[in-house]
Amino acid sequence: MQSIKELYRIGYGPSSSHTMGPRKACEQFKNKNQHVAKFVVTLYGSLAATGKGHLTEKAIEETLHPAPLEIVWKPSEFLPFHPNGMKFEAMDRKNQLLDQWTVFSIGGGEIADEKGMERAPSIYPHFTLHQIIEFCRKEGITFWEYVEKIEGAEIWDYLTEVWEIMKDAIKRGIENEGVLPGILHLSRKASSYYIKANGFHESLKRRALIYAYALAVAEENAGGGKIVTAPTCGSCGVLPSVLYLLHTHNSFTDIKILRALATAGLIGNLVKKNASISGAQAGCQAEIGAACAMAAGASAQLFGGTLAQIEYAAEMGIEHFLGLTCDPVGGLVQIPCIERNAFGAARALDCCTYAIMSDGNHRISFDKAVETMGRTGYDLPSLYKETSEGGLAALKGIIKK
Repeated sequence: MQSIKELYRIGYGPSSSHTMGPRKACEQFKNKNQHVAKFVVTLYGSLAATGKGHLTEKAIEETLHPAPLEIVWKPSEFLPFHPNGMKFEAMDRKNQLLDQWTVFSIGGGEIADEKGMERAPSIYPHFTLHQIIEFCRKEGITFWEYVEKIEGAEIWDYLTEVWEIMKDAIKRGIENEGVLPGILHLSRKASSYYIKANGFHESLKRRALIYAYALAVAEENAGGGKIVTAPTCGSCGVLPSVLYLLHTHNSFTDIKILRALATAGLIGNLVKKNASISGAQAGCQAEIGAACAMAAGASAQLFGGTLAQIEYAAEMGIEHFLGLTCDPVGGLVQIPCIERNAFGAARALDCCTYAIMSDGNHRISFDKAVETMGRTGYDLPSLYKETSEGGLAALKGIIKK
C-alpha cells in the first residue's frame, strides 16, 4: 500500500477522478511536450459520460492553455484497464503526431497507465486489516502508532495541513450561500442548516450539526472549492464533518484528531488497495461507503475503542452501504452526492456507537466486507457507475429548464 499522503490529496473540486486526475495528467503530458501546435485529448467511458458536469473540460482547458486544444468525447467506448480513460496526443504544425499517452484516472485524484506506471511506490508491508491487527497486537501498539512506524514522524506535518484545510472548508461552506454552478441550479443549504442546528436542544443539535458540516464541505467541493480527498472529492464531506463535530462538541484535541486521521487514512488505503474508491469502477459504495468506514473507525478510536471495536466500526461503514449506486443527476457532483455526504457522516457516528457498545466480536470482518464491496462493484452494470445513465440520473424533470 502507498502512503496515506496519496489518499489525502489536497486540491479543488468537484471530482477527484474527473477533475483532479485529468488535471494531473494534463500537467505531466504538457511538461513532456512544451512546444506543440495542438493538443488532442480523447475521453472515454465514465470520464466522457459525466465529464462536462464534473468540469473535466474546464480542468483540461486551463491546464493545457494556451496551446490550441481539441477534446473528443467517447462515452460509449470503455478501455479495458479502467472506465476513466484518457488519450493525449501532441500534434505539430502539419497535424502530424509527435507524442501520445493513454492514461487512466483511477480514483482519489490518482492516475496510472495500463502497466501501473505513475503510481506512487508501496511502503506498507501488510495488505489486510487482519494482518495489521495481528502485527499491532504483537507490538503492543494501536493503528495510529502503526501508521507513524511506517510513514515516519513527518506524517504529522502533512496531516496537520490536511486537518487545517478540512476545517477551512467547513468554515467557508457554512458562510457561503447562493446557488451552486451547473444546470441543476441547486441552492446551498449548509448555512441555513447550521443556523437552525444551533437553535435545537442538545441531542438534536448534535445530529443537525453533523448534517451542516458535511453539507458545507460537499457544497464547497461542488462549487470547485479547495478540499481534501477523503478518500475522494465526491465523499470529501464525511470524515471532516465527523472529526470537526467531535473536535468542537466533544473537545477532542488537535493531536487526537491527527491520530484519528492517521487511522482513517489506513482504513481508506485498505479499501483502495483491496477493492476500489472509484465511483466509475464500483459505484458510490466505493466512495461514500469507504468514507463512512474511515470516519467510523476514526471515531471509535477517539472514544477509546479497542482494535477489534475500531475494525468493527469500519466494517459496518462498508457493509451498510453495499450496492450503493453512483448516479449523479446531470453529471454533476450535487444530486444525490451532497446529501449522501450528510447521511454518510451520520451513519459513521452510528457505526461508532454500535461498535463501542459491543465487545468487538462480529461474524463478518472488515477485509471480507471490502472484498464483497469490490465484487459487488464489478457486478454492477455501467448504468450505475458514474455514467449518469441509470438510477436517479435517469429520472425526468429533475433538471430545471
